[in-house]
Amino acid sequence: MQCNPWQRFRTAFILNDYQYQQRGAMTRERALQIGLVLVGLLFSAAILPVIGGLRDPANSDTGDTMMMGLYCTLGIFLLLAVRNPGAHRSLIAFAAWSSLVHAAVMSTQGLEIPAQRSGFLAGSAVLVVIGVLLIALRPVKQS
Repeated sequence: MQCNPWQRFRTAFILNDYQYQQRGAMTRERALQIGLVLVGLLFSAAILPVIGGLRDPANSDTGDTMMMGLYCTLGIFLLLAVRNPGAHRSLIAFAAWSSLVHAAVMSTQGLEIPAQRSGFLAGSAVLVVIGVLLIALRPVKQS
């Protein structure tokens, strides 16, 4: 049975479109994995201020030490999520939205505390980039 030229074109187009979509999904997942590694390593590096705060509690801000402990823990779990991001959608969403909320709070504080403005606003910008990156690349829900 022969196909007319239109059917051949349509079949080729659909297959190419499907292959393109598959390639795009793989590229998106790879970009998410790279983002998770980078954010996970950055957050895990928060162990350094935690160690400093625990070694010299008299000269450290206990709130910052606790916050960095939470970020370090989140970073470790983000690194674990790299293997199968789709199975860790809630964790990725939490990391994204908590980064955005933290950025909003830091920005507000930066505007109200002139001595800390540049540090708070720079930190907020980094957290906004992280939040937007994780939301934009979040894994699609499996049905």
